[in-house]
Amino acid sequence: MDLSWSHHALTRRRTLAAATGLAAGALLPTGPALAAAAQYTNPVIWQDFADIDVMRVGDTYYASASTMHYSPGAPVLRSYDLVNWEIAGHAVPALDFGAKYDLNGARGYVRGIWASSLAYRPSNRTFYWLGQIDFARTYLYTATAVEGPWSRLTTISTPYYDAGLLVDTDDTLYVAYGNTTISVAQLSRDGRSQVRTQEVFRTPSSVGTLEGARFYKINGQYYIFLTRPANGQYILKSSSGPFGPYTMRQVLLDLRGPIPGGGVPHQGGLVRTQSGAWYYMAFVDAYPGGRMPALAPVTWTADGWPVVQLVDGAWGTTYPSPAVPTPPRQVTPMTGVDTFDGTSLKPRWEWNHNPDNTKWSVGNGLTLRTATVTHDLYWARNTLTHRIQGPTSTATVQLDHSAMRDGDRAGLALLRDSSAWIGLKRDGGATRVVTVTGLTMDGNWNTTGTGTEVASAPVSGGCVWLRANADIRPGAPRPGTFSYSTDGITFTRLGPAFSMGNDWRFFMGYRFALFNHATQALGGAVRVTRFEVSTP
Repeated sequence: MDLSWSHHALTRRRTLAAATGLAAGALLPTGPALAAAAQYTNPVIWQDFADIDVMRVGDTYYASASTMHYSPGAPVLRSYDLVNWEIAGHAVPALDFGAKYDLNGARGYVRGIWASSLAYRPSNRTFYWLGQIDFARTYLYTATAVEGPWSRLTTISTPYYDAGLLVDTDDTLYVAYGNTTISVAQLSRDGRSQVRTQEVFRTPSSVGTLEGARFYKINGQYYIFLTRPANGQYILKSSSGPFGPYTMRQVLLDLRGPIPGGGVPHQGGLVRTQSGAWYYMAFVDAYPGGRMPALAPVTWTADGWPVVQLVDGAWGTTYPSPAVPTPPRQVTPMTGVDTFDGTSLKPRWEWNHNPDNTKWSVGNGLTLRTATVTHDLYWARNTLTHRIQGPTSTATVQLDHSAMRDGDRAGLALLRDSSAWIGLKRDGGATRVVTVTGLTMDGNWNTTGTGTEVASAPVSGGCVWLRANADIRPGAPRPGTFSYSTDGITFTRLGPAFSMGNDWRFFMGYRFALFNHATQALGGAVRVTRFEVSTP
């Protein structure tokens, strides 16, 4: 089966939470030399990468994901075997969609980059990213390499909600999109405008909501892959062209997933290996950590419908590794040490909203100068975030605080709509290390609590080590704990455990976050000389 260059798998939204479903089986075809161990384990990435869109270009696999209010947005992942992934870059360099994404008079929490689409157009050797923002309009970015630079090609007035972009075999660009009512749009040859759009399918009330479109052409037939949030996956098929008519079939419903305590794998995409084997990469709701990518083999029925290969009636925890050519190199780990050398941040980092680029720098460590005067961390600019590695991991930061000023607050947070942090308070010429809990938001993402100090200790000198341990196993609220050190060797626990909430409605999972903000006046700074994420 041949899939046109956009084999996509990105998706976004949900509304429930769930468990197990459909059936199938398949033998993975043999092929070139196996690139990895005999088996892989799900989730293939135990970090928060939701609404995956996945594709292959030559011998390289790429995927994109949702990032909401984090900037840069829409990370592009790269792999050579579908199992081991690295972050190569971001398709949206900055969230330049209005002042709220700058924390300027308004906030963009749980807005921004939702389920979007990543595609490759062989005719001009160009990558395309397409997504709608704030239900207002659609943005299209392009690059000739996923590392960038990415630039905005166009803005289209139709908001293509949960879009899937297809580069057809005749090089025409089509977009499948919508919630319950699914439409297909045709773009102009240059991709800059819409030629036409048409409703192609209306979801039966017995199914409920369908969204998260991925658009494919396989063996001359058109497929729209759709999710039922958050417990099902369906597919539409047309033999008559991209505008249908389409027939529907269930792919999975209430399927038991591979992460204990987690949800049903859903809202992902299909991809074909060099040897002709097919895979489905979905995400699993696994809060408090977020939504984790999982991979399963797919076979096809004689009449052209995909079937997920199950293990004991469930999405397998392990499967035989894909048969792919030996990778040209090892991918860059998503965890480990960062000393902030070079001239730019590594792509594992994303800011909470857009940063003030005049207030930070790298090279000889990360310098964070205060960018906001506030008592509310959720309003503070230049908070730098890093995904948490599951099922448990620890972040340790070495912090030079000698340039802090009175009223400054700097440290390491477990950041979400309910947050806590360990860090430094500088007041009256004295510096203390403190643990603060009770930073909270309501369901409209307005601040309801700016935090309460629950433990403190005096510190002297100009350097301190801060540590946060996060347990993000899903199924229940989990503990986060904080400790500090004055020598980088002996760590002292500070304060009680913080309960990390597992409600899904913030969508993004907990992150480690580095921050420095003022409560009195700007001018202070801290320098992060080392940051490390480690696992047991």
